[in-house]
Amino acid sequence: MFILGRPFASYHLWSLVAPAVGQERWHCQMKRGFIKARQKDPIVKELLAHATPPQRIGILAQKGVYEFHHRSELLSQPDGVEKVAQLLKLNKSTEEVQQRVIQILKNYHHAPLLEGKHIVQLTRGDEGFPRPISIKQVEYPFRLYAAMDCIFSENGSRLHIIDFKTGKSAFDQRQALVYLVAARYLYPHNYAVASFYNLEHCKKSVLITVSSSQLDTIENQLAQVAQKHQQDLRRYEQKPVNFSKIFPPNPGNHCRYCAFNSICEFSGFKQIGE
Repeated sequence: MFILGRPFASYHLWSLVAPAVGQERWHCQMKRGFIKARQKDPIVKELLAHATPPQRIGILAQKGVYEFHHRSELLSQPDGVEKVAQLLKLNKSTEEVQQRVIQILKNYHHAPLLEGKHIVQLTRGDEGFPRPISIKQVEYPFRLYAAMDCIFSENGSRLHIIDFKTGKSAFDQRQALVYLVAARYLYPHNYAVASFYNLEHCKKSVLITVSSSQLDTIENQLAQVAQKHQQDLRRYEQKPVNFSKIFPPNPGNHCRYCAFNSICEFSGFKQIGE
């Protein structure tokens, strides 16, 4: 049975509610419905439990960075990559995952981005949901979830938040903005900046900075995301038969990459270009 929870927001939810710029054509609200409204359905739960190869690569890459700094001597050892691969039990992964993660480990071993940095936080990437931050918005209070990969201090009191990426996907600045809102509450005495770093292609993003007034605006946007999603969940709770109306599909060739294409009745009905 579906149980309505407290209002919340996160970058993941924001990305499910509204597409990134340029991704409107492939955005599907029904995916949000499966993930956030029907996540306890047995079939949906089983599908969510299986990480896709890109997800596995991202998780293992994050763990690799963590192990390099948790056991910092590995960064200077010639066989450091092999030792980290063993710690990750990489031999249990598919050939594609193994090859790409090994290259990521080699990249990082050759040029460790965090070497010499004063690391405040570095996650393994498999810790689960972080503790929610209570955002006491006057009009619509909500909980904010923000799982940050890494934070290090620089130039005195300034904090630098880095999100690690793999694959070819473009950086979505909204993720960095969510982290900067979170930092305002978690580290109120520090000024924070954010950036992305692709571990697979050794590519840095521009440095993302925002003013206090801009953070207020982002916070308001997140409140709207939380409110919109809560309203949709309430409508679904009241009338589950309206699932496809509350979370409308956007079928096309992109359905073949969706984790729910095997159970979605709309999957592949419309081909891109029609």
